[in-house]
Amino acid sequence: MARELRRLLIDPARLGGDLALNAEESRYLTRVLRYGSGDRFAVIDGGGRLWSAVLLDRRTARLEQPPGQPLEAAAAAAPALTLGVAMPRLDGDVVVRMACELGVDRLQPLLAERGNGSRRDRGSEGGTQAARADRWAVILREASEQCERLWLPELGEAVQAQEWLARPWPGLALIATTRRQGLPKLCELLDPWADSLSAPLASQGLQLAIGPEGGWSPNEEERAVAAGWQAVDLGPRILRTSTAAIAGLGQLSAWRAARWSC
Repeated sequence: MARELRRLLIDPARLGGDLALNAEESRYLTRVLRYGSGDRFAVIDGGGRLWSAVLLDRRTARLEQPPGQPLEAAAAAAPALTLGVAMPRLDGDVVVRMACELGVDRLQPLLAERGNGSRRDRGSEGGTQAARADRWAVILREASEQCERLWLPELGEAVQAQEWLARPWPGLALIATTRRQGLPKLCELLDPWADSLSAPLASQGLQLAIGPEGGWSPNEEERAVAAGWQAVDLGPRILRTSTAAIAGLGQLSAWRAARWSC
């Protein structure tokens, strides 16, 4: 029954005793949902736990279970999915929302040499990057509430793609690229990789890097390959960054759900 309640994501540090609602939370419950005293909703903490709550008045609610005894508790999905993407200027918000709905665990914005975060744009984009990060954090919270996930995805601070790709990562690190012959399809690598593991699958991670509309620079691809990233093909067509990000993440998420449930 709790799953039918509309959800509100609240920082766990605020949970305990009567819950003081901030202005935005009060507006959402009383003006958007038109809830009144006695109406019930769900509270999630972004860390895998859910409680039911009752609205006392416009500014106050009360959990129906003790903070240490949630109505639902779930472990984080495994292996963790990280999406590193050179965020497109126009579709970045869509990528964030859909990545959350598809189950991404960490979203890492990248500043690629041929993308909006290139060195020639850095001076004019500094303020914009901060504003976009604030907006993406809000989108992740709202999308987590809407799609009924218990874990809030982590949003990384934007970093230079060449630096991020030069790091060796545990698990399987995949970099999507185009116009190269003989690359394996993303879906062809997942089962063989999982079957070859000596450590539990849950302790591993899946990283997918998606480049900008102009493609990765040779420097970025060379650094990634040197660090152990596997170049993969997402299909026969050239995709926009937003399409590639969601298509690739969708494959990883579907595979994880199928593999983990077996």
